[in-house]
Parts: sequence; structure tokens; C-alpha cells
Amino acid sequence: MPMMLPTLPDDILYMICTQLWHQHDFDTLYHGALAGKQLAVPALTNLYRMHDVSPVTNRGSSDVDISAQDRAKITNKARSNQEEVMTMRWAQLWRTIITSALGKTLFPYTLYIRTLNLEDLEELLQDPKFKNRISTMFFDGELAAHRVETSGPKNVLKFDPARTSNTLGDIITTSTPILEELSGKIENDALLRWIPRTPRLRLLNLWEGGALVGAGPLLRQHCHQFKTLSFWAWNHDDADQKFADFLNEINPQTLSSLEIFSNSKIGAESFLALSCHRHSLKELKLGSIGSTAMHSLHMLAGCTNLTTLLLTDDTKSSVYLKVAHHDIFLEIVAWLTSCKKLRSVTVRNIRGGQDLMTPILLANDIHLTSLELRGYAMADARDFHQALANQTSLQELQLHGDSDEAGDGVATLVESLSELVNLTDLRLQDISDYFTDEVLGRLARSLPKLEGWYTSGWGVTDAIWGDIASLKSLRRLDIAALSRFTANGILDFILNLGAGNKGLVLAIMMADVDCDLTEREQTTIKETISAQVDGRFEFQLQRELDISEYEAESD
Repeated sequence: MPMMLPTLPDDILYMICTQLWHQHDFDTLYHGALAGKQLAVPALTNLYRMHDVSPVTNRGSSDVDISAQDRAKITNKARSNQEEVMTMRWAQLWRTIITSALGKTLFPYTLYIRTLNLEDLEELLQDPKFKNRISTMFFDGELAAHRVETSGPKNVLKFDPARTSNTLGDIITTSTPILEELSGKIENDALLRWIPRTPRLRLLNLWEGGALVGAGPLLRQHCHQFKTLSFWAWNHDDADQKFADFLNEINPQTLSSLEIFSNSKIGAESFLALSCHRHSLKELKLGSIGSTAMHSLHMLAGCTNLTTLLLTDDTKSSVYLKVAHHDIFLEIVAWLTSCKKLRSVTVRNIRGGQDLMTPILLANDIHLTSLELRGYAMADARDFHQALANQTSLQELQLHGDSDEAGDGVATLVESLSELVNLTDLRLQDISDYFTDEVLGRLARSLPKLEGWYTSGWGVTDAIWGDIASLKSLRRLDIAALSRFTANGILDFILNLGAGNKGLVLAIMMADVDCDLTEREQTTIKETISAQVDGRFEFQLQRELDISEYEAESD
């Protein structure tokens, strides 16, 4: 007989449904909502509070119900039909949310929503499968008037997904009193209307930073829990001044996280205004900061409570401050080394990035757990590599740099890496091109806690397997080294794996063409690793790699 859940007290039912929410158990919550009236409310409440991670949204896999083996067998037509079904479910989910705000559904689903991602809605409206039948269903009835069209070439009307998602967002936000997170390509006038409707708002993730103009006073008045902000770009000429105004207008000492993803005209005024949040700001991520912003980083001197810092320059336009503007360089170093709570630091493609990092590594009162440095040369990094040994608290380390003219740099780097006994994740790209069997063996013996390891190298052979098999927690091993492994050597390694290696992915990506594995050998290895640790084996010859793709992936 089925369990009579409706006879349980309401508080117990809600606790059960909340636990299912934590587990992202969509199926059980869905069927619970159908089981009876008493269970419907707590089940639906938790189901719609996590609608944004539903497997039928675009972020979920469109093949969630299909195994890898079955996917290989189905025809193109069957796959197309499956994708259309998933898009239909995706559209139904969003239509139900929107119509519930209009009072056209049995339950007020929008009252339960905590996260609203309009970018996901826009992606639905842009999806090729959304056209024709699904689009007609979606915009039927009460939603027909909310389909926005704009003039295209020769004044031909064209469907506008971005503006339509804003129009539909206008409907949804009329009844989202517990909304906490809002994301998407939100227009300025729409955001100004929505803020007073969302008193629990704590996170904004915008496409265009200009949407924030005028939003500061509204957030200060209506959203006392607001603390997290990110936007893709802000390239207006007055962006620095306007963003500084925004930072000064919201409640002081409330912003805890700021992330700017791409090139923006943000600089001195904004950085100085961040001092209004110097006590609360814990996470600062500045992408594509460029030369102007680099010259102004010292204006962040008041923000010393940071635990996470990311600096990138994807345009590679930043100047070498240590040489060209040494006084500013010293001020930036003084700021960085005064951030005693730093735990995670990422520096990508900043000229002289290793020089900025070295003083942090040498600070005995800073204990990093995560470090990433990209876009540097081993020839210029001896001090940086030596300083790594001082940060024995490191658990995650990523180094991507040029190993040309390495000299004795390899020995220095390996010496320091061997001291980082708490590492669980180590990713070395290009900088490790001259690593040999002996080096990889030493690292395996020195770093017993490794769970993930990516490395390049040269002339790597079966001699490494004995030491690597001693890594009892290893779950991912990527060997992008010119290697000369044998099937027997790989099998011996696999047979020495234990329970702690469950799910191990072994990827050999640049095998010497003279050491190819036959199809039968590869099959045997795959079957053995699956049986031994439920793992997976990937294999490529050096000649099979598309060089342009490999370089792009590394970048």
C-alpha cells in the first residue's frame, strides 16, 4: 500500500519537501504535488523555488532521459523529436510561471520563486525548436499581447526575444515577493520598476551595467539584503562616474561581492567608491580590466577584507607596471599584502602578474587555499616559483605559462611544488612541458592528497605508474605530455587503484604515434577501469589533435 503522506502533520510534510529541494529531487516533488491537496502546497513551493535548475531548462541536458549508449543508437529524427519534447517542457515551465502571475493557474507559483533568470527565458525564445508550433502554444491566449516585435530591414517586423523577455519579466515580478536573485539582459526602465517589488532581493546579475543608473536609491530604500552584483560590461563614456554614483547610493558597507566579466570603462572613481563597502566587500572579480583600470588599482587600498580576488586582462593591453610605473606598482603591492584574509587569488594575462603575486606568497600572515596564474614566462618567474613553497596551505593551484628558456627554472618549480603537501587539485599547462618521468614521480610521492592532476611533459613512460598509483584520492588524471605508454603498463596502474579512486577519469591526450593502442587494447582498458573503480579512459594520439583547437582550449 502507498504511504499515506497526507495524514502527516503539515510541518513534517514541509520538512520532507524542503529536504527534497536540497537534493534537487524534481521527480518526487512533482509526484508529491499530484498526490493530494495537503501535500501539493509544500511540494509546489519547493518545486518552483528551484525552477531555475530544472532539467528541462536550457541549462539542463536535453538528453537527461537518454543514456550514452542509447544516444549513439537513436536516429537523427528521433533525436530531433526528443529535443522538441524537451523544448516543449521548457516552454510549458515558463508559460506556467508567467500565467500564474496573471492569476490563471490553480496555484500561485510565482509566490514561491526565489531565483529568476530571464537569460534562460530569452534563450528559450531564441531556440530554433521554439518556432512554429511551440511558439504558437506559448503565446496563446493571455500572452499573445506580450509578444514584442521590432522593425527589421525594410521595416519588416521581427520578433525580439530580449525585449519580450523583459515584457514577460514585468508580469512575473508583480507577484514575486520572496525573489532573492535576478539575472538577465534587463533594461534600465524595467529594473527600476522591479526593484520596489522585490524587497528580499540580494543578488543582481546583469548583462549591461548601464541598467544600474538610478537603481541605487531604490535598492537602498527597498532591498536591505542586497549584497551581490555582477554585470557583463559597461562601456559608456560616463560608466566610471555612474558606477561610482551607484556604489555611493546603495546602503554603505553592504556589498559583499562584485564581478565584472568583460571590458568596461570602470576605473579610479569606481574603485574609490568601493571604499564605502570596504568592510563588507569579500569577493572582487575584475575581468578585462585594461590599462586604465590597472593604473587605478591602488585606489582600492581601503578594501582589505577581501577573501577572493580575480584580475584578468583578456585584451592583453595592460602595461608592465613594475617597469613603467614602479610607484603605482608598489602601492598595488602594499594593498594586496594588506589583505590578510585572502584565500583565493586568480591573475590571468596581466603583464608582470608573477611580480604582483610574489609578495602575497611571501606574506607569512596570508594563507591561500587557491591560486591561479596565467600568461607568464618561466624565464621571468624564478622568485615567484620559489615563493610558492611558502604557501603550504594551498589546496588548488593552476599555472599556465611559457616554459621556453626554462634553464634551471624546472628544478626551482618542482622543488616548490613538492612542498605543497595539501594540494588536492594541480593543473599545469605548458609550464610543465619539460617535466620527465622523474619529476612526475617525485610530485606524486610528495603530494599524497591529489584528487585532480593535469600536466604536460616530455617523453613520459610507464615508469610513472607506480608512484601515481599511490595517490589514493586521485579522481582525475589528464596527461597532456608526449607519452610512450603501453597497454600492460596502463592496466597494471588501473589494477592497483583502490576505493578512494572511484570514478577516476584517466585521459592520455598526446600519445606518441609509435605507441598507439589497438582498438582491442583500448576496449580492454576501458572495461578494466570501469570494473575496477567505475572509471573512464580517454585516449588520443599526438597527430589526432587539432592544434588550433588545442591552443584555443588551453587559452
